[in-house]
Amino acid sequence: MSHSSNIPAATLPLRILLWLLAFVTITPFLLLLLTSIKSKADVLKGAFALPAYPHFENYLDAWNAGHFNIYFWNSIIVVIPVVAASVFLGLLTGFAFAFLSFPLRRTLFAILTLGMMVPAEAFIIPLYYEMRYLGWINTYAAVIVPQIAMSIPFSTIFLASAMQQLPEEILEAAVLDGAGRFYILRKIVVPLMVPAMSTLALFLFIWTWNEFLIPFILVNDDAYRTLPLGMLFFQGRYTVNTPVLTAGAVIVIAPLILTYLIFQRRFIAGLTAGATK
Repeated sequence: MSHSSNIPAATLPLRILLWLLAFVTITPFLLLLLTSIKSKADVLKGAFALPAYPHFENYLDAWNAGHFNIYFWNSIIVVIPVVAASVFLGLLTGFAFAFLSFPLRRTLFAILTLGMMVPAEAFIIPLYYEMRYLGWINTYAAVIVPQIAMSIPFSTIFLASAMQQLPEEILEAAVLDGAGRFYILRKIVVPLMVPAMSTLALFLFIWTWNEFLIPFILVNDDAYRTLPLGMLFFQGRYTVNTPVLTAGAVIVIAPLILTYLIFQRRFIAGLTAGATK
């Protein structure tokens, strides 16, 4: 009884430290949100000064005048196929590396691992010439296809590692019952891999949403720019208008925060429990 009563006191310094770290982490976002509803005159009063009333018209200016309505839907158009295709292809290749035997299996897996280490800056120039040869410059394909290719190595390794944690008894029983590979994948592996696939999808969503270099090099038309790239050009036009600029920044990061909050439990379950249920 005395031991259990000492636990809160023992963990109190750690909890205080965690709360301080959380406060330090969230403070910049709160200041960004506060600045986005201020007027120019309110900004001059100080970072922590409260506005007389919230200026939500800053968001309308950023959404319409800053073309964030176009950039937002372009990001949605890019993110959905990249995440869906990467998870699907990673599921197939991960199943192959986890359970199947084929020539050069270890070599191909090592190549995938090395592919994760190569930065986009190393191949962006050859990628540009290839996209220009295919006629894909200033198209959605120029932004979607390379990001799918870049996501497959991580998706494969992530899901293959999760599949190797599956109970062997279930898979062996399915094989003894005469189940084929695609049946095992569809009826047994996929249901058990939902937490891991949800975690992977969240990772890919964040990375694809924040991708800057590929759209910056391969897209010059404003009609195909995504939010991070549009924010760069928006900043050049509204540098002196800090409230509208910060409203645009909130529009960029708000989907990431909302997505994480909605899928937080699945994300944590995928990281901690993996596929073992």
